[in-house]
Amino acid sequence: MSKFHSHDVLIIGSGAAGLTAALNLSSDLDIAVISKTTLDSGSTQWAQGGIAAVLDETDSEEAHVADTLDAGAGLCHDDAVRRTVHDGQKSIEWLVQQGVHFTRSDGEHFHLTREGGHSHRRIIHAADATGQAISTVLCQRARDAANIHIYENRMALDLITHKKLFLPGNRCVGAYVFNRESQEVELFQARFVILATGGASKAYLYTSNPDSATGDGIAIAWRAGCRVANMEFNQFHPTCLYHPRAKSFLISEAVRGEGGHLLLPDGSRFMDRFDERGELAPRDIVARAIDHEMKRLGADCLYLDISHKPASFITEHFPTIAERCLEYGIDITQEPIPIVPAAHYTCGGIMVDEQARTDVNQLYAVGESSFTGLHGANRMASNSLLECLVYGRAAAIDINEQIRHVPTPPQAPHWDESRVRDSDEDVVIAHNWDELRHFMWDYVGIVRTTKRLQRAKHRVDMLHSEIREFYSNYRVSNDLLELRNLVAVADLIICSALQRRESRGLHYNLDYPGKLADPQDTVLVPTTFMASDA
Repeated sequence: MSKFHSHDVLIIGSGAAGLTAALNLSSDLDIAVISKTTLDSGSTQWAQGGIAAVLDETDSEEAHVADTLDAGAGLCHDDAVRRTVHDGQKSIEWLVQQGVHFTRSDGEHFHLTREGGHSHRRIIHAADATGQAISTVLCQRARDAANIHIYENRMALDLITHKKLFLPGNRCVGAYVFNRESQEVELFQARFVILATGGASKAYLYTSNPDSATGDGIAIAWRAGCRVANMEFNQFHPTCLYHPRAKSFLISEAVRGEGGHLLLPDGSRFMDRFDERGELAPRDIVARAIDHEMKRLGADCLYLDISHKPASFITEHFPTIAERCLEYGIDITQEPIPIVPAAHYTCGGIMVDEQARTDVNQLYAVGESSFTGLHGANRMASNSLLECLVYGRAAAIDINEQIRHVPTPPQAPHWDESRVRDSDEDVVIAHNWDELRHFMWDYVGIVRTTKRLQRAKHRVDMLHSEIREFYSNYRVSNDLLELRNLVAVADLIICSALQRRESRGLHYNLDYPGKLADPQDTVLVPTTFMASDA
């Protein structure tokens, strides 16, 4: 019989969103935090730039709201934007209270930088390793909390709901969790479950995300019956380091914010031909411009140059980037950085309300796995960590208020492996994984066409059937579960992209280059078949 765990709250994911929720839950609640690898392994620690918040007297909430709405290309939800921006200063104060040390300009005032799409300097940061600073502090706080139990090297397999237990109602009561060390499936039950699993950028061949970004939360929420929205809006970060040994190293947008120039191979600038804001245009415009120039020239990469700034300025502001590039023989104080766009952020996700509640009772989603309406058709730089903090706290506050009235969940059955066997065909998983990421990059990338999307849909349907057969006959493995989730999320991305017959924000279709007068969110609703699909 597999291991059984019972807690008040189960949090799946240990990035900024999940740990913010954990640390804002009442200290008398018994909390489980599941991490796919180590506690600090999520995307948060890779965030370089910082957090957008109104902290300067020359700035205003209205300006931050206006910038976000503009970047979101007409699809942001005004209430979500205003609520998130309004809670920005409070969220930063909470991080400072936790012990996060942000860079200061004069020993007293926070140093604020500016990034693409922002009209003011409002990015608070810890040098160029803000995510690492936040992750380190929140992880330590979680480890020090007596009521928080940490389970590392575990991956959620599927949620347990009343429907799966053939009970009336629409409640989530836990999850089946794969222990990556013991290779066993464990049973976790809880009165509340929070999904904080991050995005799905590993569906693409080139990405700035860690290997864990396989869309797990979105996929398992979809299978449990939750709606998802705006999955066609995948943000491609314009500047990922291009080097054969650099797997997924991001060159922060702050480099452009501090005067970095984007260059063609001949050393000429080009962004002014695409947008009057030049290098400080929103990410979707910059990524498309780079993609266009690379294809026009047949170039493997373009370049980002900050070397015209004093060397001391560069090493002070971007020590992590300078050090990492130097490891690859690139001295950014003397020469430009070779860059390419890479899949970076999933703007769509599980639909939630202002308390981060999903369509399933007692199930919440926070961070990149959720769809709050904040980002619209394009996420503005440094709004993502802010969203993690605001909605992580909102979910915790809502649970604190409700939990006394929610009964202990009914006992769920243990995972049954009696009718499956060990696989001797793991090469199929590796091949399918490779095929998926290639056709998603080629057909569902920065620039799309209906024909490319239809080809991708045909391929993903075939992968679905192969994985369904594999999942039904063999014992689960980490690679199988990740592939299963990535194929499910890739299908959602493709279906959403096929439904949007316009070009807006991060979705650019050559067959529909114009914008609709009345844009709507793309909302996908699970059918009975798809919600229970493998």
